[in-house]
Amino acid sequence: MAQDEQPQIYLITPPEIELSRFPNVLASVLDAHEVACVRLALSTHDEDAICRAADACREVTHARDIALVIESHILLVDRLGLDGVHLGDAARSVRKARKELGNDAIVGAFCGASQHDGMSAGEAGADYISFGPVGATALGDGEQAPADLFEWWSQMIELPVVAEGALDEGLIRRLAPVTDFFGVGDEIWQAKDPAARLGELRAAMES
Repeated sequence: MAQDEQPQIYLITPPEIELSRFPNVLASVLDAHEVACVRLALSTHDEDAICRAADACREVTHARDIALVIESHILLVDRLGLDGVHLGDAARSVRKARKELGNDAIVGAFCGASQHDGMSAGEAGADYISFGPVGATALGDGEQAPADLFEWWSQMIELPVVAEGALDEGLIRRLAPVTDFFGVGDEIWQAKDPAARLGELRAAMES
């Protein structure tokens, strides 16, 4: 990323959403802030629930000309009229997703804290690489993606990179010069006013 460019917002939905409420909340956030992409990242494996959530979110995002990608479910992308898929298994499914979805679809890969996995996913055809968590968390194995991984990537690799997981203002200020996107999710959805909270995080990107 060029040093004079600001990182963009990559919005991640909560793992569980209420269809009676969430689309309106999502709309209010998207109307308040410029967002590059939204990832539907549900914890459920109920296909009907995923499809209904995707339909509701797609109406909101596409009305605002914002891409909507779905986590993991490659076969649902075309069926639901989505823009692509976010893969959670580093490089392992990238070639399969690209073959299934074609060159126009967005294919992203989460690579934890592994520089090697990020490079492998890029070589396999990913459009972006996501590293994280960047903040301290008790979830997963606790390994964090360090700032120097993003610094190295920004200097050596042209493929866009996303920083996500347990973000706060301090981490955002630290990483803003060396990441293309911030993957923001629970950091705002747990707030009373998600749009206002995203505004606070965005201010940190610009400071």
